[in-house]
Amino acid sequence: MSLRVGSPVAGRVVSLSAVPDPVFSQAMVGPGVAVEPSRGPSDVVSPVDGTIVTLHPHAFVVATGDGAAVLVHLGIDTVKRKGEGFTLHVVKGESVRAGQPVVTWDPAEVEAAGFAPICPVIALDASAEVLADLATDVDVKAGDALFTWSR
Repeated sequence: MSLRVGSPVAGRVVSLSAVPDPVFSQAMVGPGVAVEPSRGPSDVVSPVDGTIVTLHPHAFVVATGDGAAVLVHLGIDTVKRKGEGFTLHVVKGESVRAGQPVVTWDPAEVEAAGFAPICPVIALDASAEVLADLATDVDVKAGDALFTWSR
């Protein structure tokens, strides 16, 4: 079975090595890609159908029914903003559909505050070998496929 993981934001897909944080750039938390988001206020959508198992203003994890968990991280070190500039639309434990808004934010505002707005999208507890069709160096809209995860 393969799981299609969609982009949570519109922007340009880059490799994880472009993320200015070694935890992501060295794939310590797992494989995936990152999206350099389009600037301006926008909704961040769920990359897959599932349940919100972790929820912070700057990051969330959606777990599918078969246990695949996808981390979406909005910017680097944005935890330091203590939720400022992020509006949550769901609660922990809520079921979501791929493409459903989870958070609203403004990457330009994050950038103006001195943080990199890049968005890593990570397959948790996965090895790089199980990801295929990784998008890189392409422009995406929210919901466009980023990669396929063989389960």
